[in-house]
Amino acid sequence: MVELAAGHILIDGVDHRGLGLPQLRRALSIIQQEPVLFKGSLRYNLAPVDDEAELTSDAACWDALRRSGLEAKARQLGGLEAGVAEAGGNLSAGERQLLCMARALLRRASILVMDEATASVDHATDARIQQMVKTDLKGTCTVLTVAHRLNTVVFYDQVLLLDRGAVLEHGPPLELLGREHGAFRKLAEESGDLAALAEAAREAAGAE
Repeated sequence: MVELAAGHILIDGVDHRGLGLPQLRRALSIIQQEPVLFKGSLRYNLAPVDDEAELTSDAACWDALRRSGLEAKARQLGGLEAGVAEAGGNLSAGERQLLCMARALLRRASILVMDEATASVDHATDARIQQMVKTDLKGTCTVLTVAHRLNTVVFYDQVLLLDRGAVLEHGPPLELLGREHGAFRKLAEESGDLAALAEAAREAAGAE
């Protein structure tokens, strides 16, 4: 989204700055805290890029809406050709973010970046998005999530804990929670949810 000030981002050993923007954008999906939606139809918001839209069937669109929990809403609005207002003004905050998730499911990009994607949504939407990451996206793409809620990342494969741009800890969540004086464990203790977080991390680790 912005040029690097320093350093490199390597994807499968390839410096991303050596790739053309069209190629890079096809390989990445980004979901931000503020949903990016366009004035147009539901179909257009699911597949706004021409070459993707041509390859997207009605069945695939409805499947993405179903998996994101928006099928009923889409039918209520009038189907795939129903209008979406500027910036998704005729949808709730949670529905707007779920529509962005449906778009990511449909695109099947190799890498999904979620930047505080659940920070401004209700708990039900947060839970739905987490479930999609656990089930619909698992094994299909690499998910990189920026988050402040511990329950958002405790089931991920790896956690990178930062403080003022410096790395404090890095490793599997269950391992970090087991470090008696670790920074991640301290955050979990301060949240009052250490036991629940540890159980969620154990369940995720057991499902690998």
